[in-house]
Amino acid sequence: MKVLIVLTSHDELGDTGRKTGFWLEELAAPYYRFKEAGWEITLASPKGGRPPLDPKSNEPGFQTEQTRRFESDAEATAALSRTVRLDAVSADDFDTVFYPGGHGPLWDLAEDPHSARLIETTLRAGKPLALVCHAPGVLRHTVNADGTPLVRGKKVTGFANSEEDGVALTDIVPFLVEDELKRLGGTYSKTEDWAPYVVRDGLLVTGQNPASSAPAADALVALVTEVTSARP
Repeated sequence: MKVLIVLTSHDELGDTGRKTGFWLEELAAPYYRFKEAGWEITLASPKGGRPPLDPKSNEPGFQTEQTRRFESDAEATAALSRTVRLDAVSADDFDTVFYPGGHGPLWDLAEDPHSARLIETTLRAGKPLALVCHAPGVLRHTVNADGTPLVRGKKVTGFANSEEDGVALTDIVPFLVEDELKRLGGTYSKTEDWAPYVVRDGLLVTGQNPASSAPAADALVALVTEVTSARP
């Protein structure tokens, strides 16, 4: 199986002067879930090359066994340093796609037509796709074949308004993930702040927050296995 992991290239946290990017745990935990499943992993980002890491995600309080493993893994860090450009990848070349979060995707991937087309093409081809934490906000401009919002009527989750309040960025981010998913007609649900929570609806898997990244990856592995075993 081949999985494409799509990371942000955006590193500015609004006009705060602070840095953002992707959240390390949301890459590291799924990365090793996919490796353990025997999958071939490709990393991509809008600009290619090394994507920006949210520095907060690498502070001691947010480090995990998986983030430390990733940072000491020469193969993993080499792959991260040379992500392919998103406009150069084709959904046809992958069995599934995974989007880690971090605040960065709200600025670039949420507005990126290549990302929207990748998501739409993947799902219409009958292939599973997963997004975690802030990454479900990347669905904001994706549509079904009839032009309706892709998430309309679908069960979804993503970073909760209360969690955004908890990190004091409600007035900084370009939009709130929970509000946007609801505005688009998604059937949004959540659990308590910072607890793992994953929702599956058809081929779409969404996770609420960083703690949901490994469970979301597990759900994606199970879904890909289910889909491929059902094929003639």
